[in-house]
Amino acid sequence: MTPEDIQSFLSNRFGTTIKIVDTDSYQVETPDYRLLIILSAQQSWIRMLVPIAPAAEAMTFVEEFLSANFDVTLETRYAMNQGVLWGVWQHSVAGLTTEDFNTAIDRSIDLKRIGIDRAFQDFATKQVKAIVNIAKQRGDTLAQTMQTLDRFYAEGILGDLGATEDIRTEMMTAWQYQLERLWHQE
Repeated sequence: MTPEDIQSFLSNRFGTTIKIVDTDSYQVETPDYRLLIILSAQQSWIRMLVPIAPAAEAMTFVEEFLSANFDVTLETRYAMNQGVLWGVWQHSVAGLTTEDFNTAIDRSIDLKRIGIDRAFQDFATKQVKAIVNIAKQRGDTLAQTMQTLDRFYAEGILGDLGATEDIRTEMMTAWQYQLERLWHQE
């Protein structure tokens, strides 16, 4: 693709939502996402960015984002800059095809749609696995582990002491599900 092809492609795909910032950069803003598309000064590379979350919200999950970069995100990547967690994709303009560009746009938008949810789930799973491992090392059964967690909630070590019985029941049901799901994997 040429820089002119890129501008034409973006105009065709996004219509009036595409904003031409200058000859080297474009912005697409919708209620769901904002894409920034930037050509290098020599117009030999293109970079696409999508802001995902404030870095402060994402810092707890840095390990999960780096693991996702290795295993899940394919040609898109998570990156942090200017206090923001970004979805980033870059490619040489000379080797870029419309199919690759279209796929990169879809995957970048998908990173925004997922937000930090996948990283949170991966983090939570890792924590539950640690609880399972510790319980098994102590010789506890699944039922004993649930009793311990229930006691922790009752004493305010976990959760909120002021939580209603419905909220506590909901939390314990979630723990039961996760522990049963992971008990035999560890």
